[in-house]
Amino acid sequence: MSVAVAAEVTRDYSMSGGVVHALRGVSLAIEPGEYVAIAGPSGSGKSTLLQLLGGIDLPTSGHVEILGTRLDSLGDRALTRLRLLRLGFIFQRFHLLPVLTALENVELPMAEAGVPRDERRERARSLLDYVGLLDRAAHRPVQLSGGEMQRVAIARALANRPALILADEPTGELDAATGAGILALFRRLTADGSTLVVVTHDERLAAEAGRVVHMLDGRVRG
Repeated sequence: MSVAVAAEVTRDYSMSGGVVHALRGVSLAIEPGEYVAIAGPSGSGKSTLLQLLGGIDLPTSGHVEILGTRLDSLGDRALTRLRLLRLGFIFQRFHLLPVLTALENVELPMAEAGVPRDERRERARSLLDYVGLLDRAAHRPVQLSGGEMQRVAIARALANRPALILADEPTGELDAATGAGILALFRRLTADGSTLVVVTHDERLAAEAGRVVHMLDGRVRG
């Protein structure tokens, strides 16, 4: 079974100047263990597609499935639960809570999922160790570098053992040297069997992927 499927999805937005066709009949399947990069210029629809795959938005037409479940068949509560338990999100600007430590930020999705405190604390420490930041567990985001914040965000995305990790420009806020460390971590994730979809302008990041999906004007090219 595919981890994720987008079937002839379109996404239109009504703007003051008319209708913007962000996606125009895109179909895509993500298989278990794949590392897929979605590349294209700004405005090509790649981030919109990622939002649909993550259930953050729903298509105007067509449908998206995660592990065989159509997202448009779910109510708000069930969709929120699916995002929490089956999907991991990594954002360009990290989205860490500034009042929480690195450890507490990683724990948060597990707390929302009802994981007992001792169990989630142990897993959070293990995940920080996995991304090389166990020694920064007690630090808050303001005390961390950009690369360290992104590593914490990756650890948080892994917290509930997601079937699919979705990353939107994960190196976009990082310098080249720091970004190289994130590339190495993504290589480790895929070697360990994670399924990963990354939207990126970073040619180095796209080159690491097992498959590159090129987008232009809301369509998949080629």
